[in-house]
Amino acid sequence: MMKENRSSGKSRALQPPSISSHYVELKVVSDRHFKKQTHQEHEALAAAGELNEYRLQRRMKSELERITPDRLFRWCFQSRRVPLSVMVSGVAGVGKTTLVQKFIFDWATGKHYQKFAFVFFFKFRDLNTITEKRSLESLICQTYPHLRDKLPRVLEDPEKLLFIFDGLDESKTDLKLSRGGSHELCMNPGDVKPVTVIVASLLKQTLLKGCSVLLTSRPSKLTSLEAGVFHRVASIVGFLSKERERYFSMFFGDERVSREAFAYVRDSQVLYTLCYNPSYCWITCTALKPCFIARTGRPQPAPKTVTQLFVSYVTHIMANHTQERPEPQRMRDTLISVGWLAEYGITNHILVFDLKYLQDFNVEFSPFLTGFLVENPQTDDSSQVTYSFLHLTIQEFFAALVHYLDYKEDKFRDTMAKARSCKEGDYEIFSRFLAGLSHPVTRMPLEKYVGKFSAEATRKVIGWLSEMNYEELQSPEEPEGKRRLMNVFNLFFESQNSQLVHDVVGKVAHMDFSDLYLMPVDCTVLAYVLSCCEEIQRLTLDSCFIQNEGLERLRTELHKVRELSLLDNDLKDPTMKDICKALKHQNCRLEALSLGKNAFTEQCCEELASALAENRTLLSLELKKNKLRTVGLSYLSKVFESPECKIRKLG
Repeated sequence: MMKENRSSGKSRALQPPSISSHYVELKVVSDRHFKKQTHQEHEALAAAGELNEYRLQRRMKSELERITPDRLFRWCFQSRRVPLSVMVSGVAGVGKTTLVQKFIFDWATGKHYQKFAFVFFFKFRDLNTITEKRSLESLICQTYPHLRDKLPRVLEDPEKLLFIFDGLDESKTDLKLSRGGSHELCMNPGDVKPVTVIVASLLKQTLLKGCSVLLTSRPSKLTSLEAGVFHRVASIVGFLSKERERYFSMFFGDERVSREAFAYVRDSQVLYTLCYNPSYCWITCTALKPCFIARTGRPQPAPKTVTQLFVSYVTHIMANHTQERPEPQRMRDTLISVGWLAEYGITNHILVFDLKYLQDFNVEFSPFLTGFLVENPQTDDSSQVTYSFLHLTIQEFFAALVHYLDYKEDKFRDTMAKARSCKEGDYEIFSRFLAGLSHPVTRMPLEKYVGKFSAEATRKVIGWLSEMNYEELQSPEEPEGKRRLMNVFNLFFESQNSQLVHDVVGKVAHMDFSDLYLMPVDCTVLAYVLSCCEEIQRLTLDSCFIQNEGLERLRTELHKVRELSLLDNDLKDPTMKDICKALKHQNCRLEALSLGKNAFTEQCCEELASALAENRTLLSLELKKNKLRTVGLSYLSKVFESPECKIRKLG
């Protein structure tokens, strides 16, 4: 599904992808919000690597609009023009490449955009292999050699041309889009320049003025681009709930099994959040298959964390992907070779590997590896093949796994130094896998196939986690600092090491996430951290938009908090039952409770009054700016009049 951020001779070689236009929806934000919006997207994705759904601030929602793919190059009402340059953004695996392939297929079969006589499709991962300067003419001829004799005539009418460049985030060099760099741009199709300059020239309309350009990229790349260059910015946001459920139904076939698997994933939230992404949805279903469909004996335990999910996926591939399973030592050696290849790619921003890379890392491509690595035949010469991991997250998993299978102190130290110094979230998922694999229960299924993990690596990872300075992490007041703290909490959740969390966070914790948009998955992670603490002195969740579902995730731990503030969260009456359970808990420690600026009405006051009558710890209660009315206040006043009521301050 896709949403748009509103900012201002045909080739039939491509086959139709297995996705329909039903899954595409666009979300629109005005040009003045382009930088701000993409930063919010980057913050959200860095927060959970790329495992989180898009987080959109409430104030932005009024400016969002859904459009369909066939409107990408149609009239844009806000910019008052037909867009020539369009950006489609989305996280890894959400369907950017599939979308453009579907776009081209629909064009080639006459469904839409017949104004284009030619559509030229390029991938940045292929363009990275071009080291010398080129002209646009030579670039087209290399990819479409049958146009060589006709090219001058093809380029005569730019308004009938569409250039698609897929995967800007994979480009090794940045686009030169600054206002002052126009003297470096191409003016003619024969000008010889670096490839990224050619792309920038097409976008800036200094080359083939009137042509249309479509780029795709991950959101993190958008923050470095000039907003005015794009007339329309669209974001693919993936599957909504009903589509996830339908995917599970189609994957498992058996309605009972699909219903049970989907219910389990939905309840876990951490796994459910993954499934907005079609690629993750497939990985999740594949990993859960042995947990809900047992050929013999009892099904495997279902995973709870992202690391456990990927361990389940890898072990499922190892057990079922080939008829002849390799010996344990050979399998371990294979995973080590693949792991160092993956690790090298992560630390050097390489996603596509040619045969020489595989040879350098002693990776022997085999049917066993096709569950992790895929072959990418080149469009211009089918004899040349490159390789990439099935998904970036699988590459990150193997990059973390290899440090446990083949621990080398110098390599571990260098990688961790890069991860600590990285400010863009590039190592976030890698770090989570590193933390998750330190737990014996999480890695046990893998050890059955490849032998014991390195004890030294485990000690180093636990040492790294235990060195987290909690006081320093939770001190910044800006959202970026609070997001960093939530990232650390995600590491703790993956580690499933309650003693470690207790030692780092401390016996009496203070937590302030006010003004940080928290999804239910964040609340699940936060609830785990709270469960590891004996007591929480203060928990501030003002303006976090946690709503009913988020608070339900936190419910079991709220009684531990002495000062709890939930101001301005749009909490409604059904949520009051969770708050009342905390107030009625036999070990309740709540002394101050702030519930102002929510959506409570007189309907919940009787339940609240009942809980307050039983509670013996609460000293301060804040209820301002709700809709309690006279009826609601009458219930509460009876409690306040009771001599057993300890409340001394009431708002």
